[in-house]
Amino acid sequence: MARVLIIDDSPTELHLFQNMLEKAGFDTLVADSGEEGVKAARTARPDCILMDVVMPGMNGFQATRQLTKDPMTSSIPVIMITTKDQETDKIWGMRQGAVEYLVKPVAGKDLIAMINTVMAA
Repeated sequence: MARVLIIDDSPTELHLFQNMLEKAGFDTLVADSGEEGVKAARTARPDCILMDVVMPGMNGFQATRQLTKDPMTSSIPVIMITTKDQETDKIWGMRQGAVEYLVKPVAGKDLIAMINTVMAA
C-alpha cells in the first residue's frame, strides 16, 4: 500500500485529503506545517507528498526545496496544492522541485490520478 504524506496548515484540508486518499486505499500521514512535514518525510519516507503552498513559518516552496535537496528525500515526488491559480506560482513550485501542481478545490479522482501518475514515473 502506497503511503502519502499530506502537508497542509488547514485542519479541514488535511481531513478532506486524508479521507479521499484512504477511501482510495492509500496509507496517509499528515503534518500541519512545513517544518513538521520535512521531519515526517525524513522519518517515514512516504511514496508521495502533497504540499500546500501557503503556510505560516516554512512555506511549501521552502519545504519542497529542502526535501528535494536532501539525499534522504530527494526521490519522493512532491505535488504542490494551493488555492492560487497563477502560472508564476506553478513555475516557482516546479523550480523548487515539485513534480506537479494542482489548484484547490481538487476533485478526488483528479488527485488520485495525479498521485498514481507521479508514483509510476
